[in-house]
Amino acid sequence: MNLKLFGEFFLTLLVIVDPPGMVPVFLALTGTLPAKERVRAGTQAVLLALGVIVIFAVAGQTLLDYLHVQLPALQGAGGLLLVLVALQLLTGKTDEPSEQGGTSNVALVPIGTPLLAGPGAIVATMLFVQRANGVGEYTVIGLGILGVMATVWLVLRFSGVIVKLLRPAGIEVLTRIAGLLLAAIAIQLIADATAAFVELYAAGSH
Repeated sequence: MNLKLFGEFFLTLLVIVDPPGMVPVFLALTGTLPAKERVRAGTQAVLLALGVIVIFAVAGQTLLDYLHVQLPALQGAGGLLLVLVALQLLTGKTDEPSEQGGTSNVALVPIGTPLLAGPGAIVATMLFVQRANGVGEYTVIGLGILGVMATVWLVLRFSGVIVKLLRPAGIEVLTRIAGLLLAAIAIQLIADATAAFVELYAAGSH
């Protein structure tokens, strides 16, 4: 087993996904849910993120080529989606996930994607897959993805401890902070996508 590749990929993906940074957003969106529902939301989000990253690892470049979509477009779309969620958190107009299926909605979008399986995680995974040689290295990358997602699940699973400490008033404050952080992440994604497009077309015009 190529431990160097595993360590490099695991750390790269872990830093991009940023489990501790996910906690405020996760709690802002699920803090009012019963503990059991919150754990279920975390599990659904991690499973969706795992599925999305694996699909892009296996067929990402082929899929983007077929749709004539470039990576910066994916980045920009993720940014726009996060802007909408950030505005909801900042204005306090989040949809109450009390109805049946509401938990799934929050878990899938925005937690599962584009927060966990976002443009950064997808692009990093695709680049490592392109560099890999042979079944052994592909297996190492697969184990790296599983390792990161297991870490994220553990962090989200035990975030309930923070809910007990914060109480409703604390969660309200946390929601606004999370909205601000999400807005900043979204603007950065859109800015990076715009810069990548400018660079792409500037290079193409020469």
